[in-house]
Amino acid sequence: MRCDSFALPGLGKLKKYRLLLIIAAGISIIAVMISCPERYISRTTPEMETETDYWMRVLLSNGVTEFKLSSESALIVSNPQTGKEKQLPGRDEAFHIALESGKFKIDGDFFVESSEVLLTTDEPHILAVNNSRYRGNILLIQNSEATAFSIINHLPLEPYLAGVISAEMPQYWEMEALKAQTIAARTYAMYIKNRFGPRRHFDVTRTQASQVYHGMRAETARTWQAVNRTKGKFLHYRSENEKPELFTAFYSSACGGHTENSEYVFGEHLPPLSGVPCPYCYEIAKTSVFYWPTVKFDKKYVSSALLQKYPSLKNLEQIVDIAVARKSDYGDFQRITSLKLTGINEKTHNIRAEDFRLTIDPTGSRIKSTAFKITDAGEKWAVTNGRGYGHAVGMCQCGAQAIARRGYTAEQILYYYYPGSEILKLY
Repeated sequence: MRCDSFALPGLGKLKKYRLLLIIAAGISIIAVMISCPERYISRTTPEMETETDYWMRVLLSNGVTEFKLSSESALIVSNPQTGKEKQLPGRDEAFHIALESGKFKIDGDFFVESSEVLLTTDEPHILAVNNSRYRGNILLIQNSEATAFSIINHLPLEPYLAGVISAEMPQYWEMEALKAQTIAARTYAMYIKNRFGPRRHFDVTRTQASQVYHGMRAETARTWQAVNRTKGKFLHYRSENEKPELFTAFYSSACGGHTENSEYVFGEHLPPLSGVPCPYCYEIAKTSVFYWPTVKFDKKYVSSALLQKYPSLKNLEQIVDIAVARKSDYGDFQRITSLKLTGINEKTHNIRAEDFRLTIDPTGSRIKSTAFKITDAGEKWAVTNGRGYGHAVGMCQCGAQAIARRGYTAEQILYYYYPGSEILKLY
């Protein structure tokens, strides 16, 4: 039962049974209270002894000059470059950490003359950044001008996932759907870490630019259950040399009826991201998500936004026409994958529809997908007949929930949305 949708049963006019109904209602409330997971889980952070190959570096904030840090136990401040450290006693009030003249200050005292500072603590290995609690450690790294710094959360992969799952999927959904989400998120995180992490000081961000991470605020008993039941499981596919490899296990909210080939969205074709029919998400997605309303954008804004973000388009001078260059036809609907832009000088340039969508609407909340039609509405462009939510590559989350309700397992869900893939347990 969904915890936030519980309502007392109506007593009606049956006064004769009022007492029994009140007792029954009381029992129901108690049952719901027991079944509803705690919003915060306070137990000690697990997996802290895991090898660093299976840790995540999550960019929490960038361009910061100060923040408040709280610790349930003694705070250890160290210089990762020299190993020098200092221990500060735990206390009720937060530490104030700031950067001044290229030096980090804690509570007004210069402490570490280093471009990096590592903040750790003993059990339960929990630190609060501006009142938001995170497991593991916190690393501060100055920018090249030493005028601001990044805040990065270092923690083992499994506790990281506990802060991701209910931020990406409702925690009250079917357990098999949550497990499928967990395996996909674990695979995605490790692939991104291995591919991009070595070239930067973080592996993923805490936003939808990677996958949403809310730290301990997102933890519930059910999400921890999904994490623990799938511990160490990753999706793989076998390339031409038959060696199993991780891949970008993309997922999105509601595909609208058919998932999309990754080649047409992200420019890279992978067999398990080829696209499959999905008549399931219609059962779960809200009507306003599955069929979203017409939105309009000023033509001058559209032209300016595109030319500013993509220098290669500046030779168009001003965009005066937008037409479909390529689309995927799925019978009862179509998804645009490429658009042809025409400039005032009659020069043309094609752009991926997903890039167009997120340039015009960076939040993705108005143009929810690329399954739409675009028409000329005078001084505005009208985006109509919208369908689905997200890029539609990989697993459809609403579809996964519908399939789980039919009694299928997490493995069956994943094998359907990632055809040709296999699940391997790495630890």
